[in-house]
Amino acid sequence: MASIIELILNGRKRTDAVPGNRLLLDYLRETAGLTGTKTGCDGGECGACTVLVDDKPTLSCLTLAGAMTGKRVDTVESLGKGGALSAVQRGFHEKLGSQCGYCTPGFIMASAGLLRRNPRPTEADIREALGSNICRCTGYVKIIEAVQFASALLANGEAVSP
Repeated sequence: MASIIELILNGRKRTDAVPGNRLLLDYLRETAGLTGTKTGCDGGECGACTVLVDDKPTLSCLTLAGAMTGKRVDTVESLGKGGALSAVQRGFHEKLGSQCGYCTPGFIMASAGLLRRNPRPTEADIREALGSNICRCTGYVKIIEAVQFASALLANGEAVSP
């Protein structure tokens, strides 16, 4: 049975009919056409599907789309404005925070969520915030450096949003 959801998706109001068992990940990719959010493990183990729901990192492969009524959902497509990179995107670019890139959207969204809550995190804060995300290509050092760089950009006024 379908239900109607009303949400704010990447800053825009949307109303859609979704089946009761539709996962947020599938809604984003198939209904909304936003393919930046990746399907990884499909079981909440890897973090590739991380999006922000009311600024909280959320695994979209475990979340029902119907639960999003009245929520604000931000995907990786919401970051950056007018062709400019967000602080986190710039950090990942300049500090070489991704290799194959498949996990990158999830890491970027988890990092953006952290910096929205805590713009000056410690390394321990960063490690904790990214603890639900897995990268099989890196040793995480460059990813941590990317988040630290993004934090510095925000602190120095060189970026306005994570």
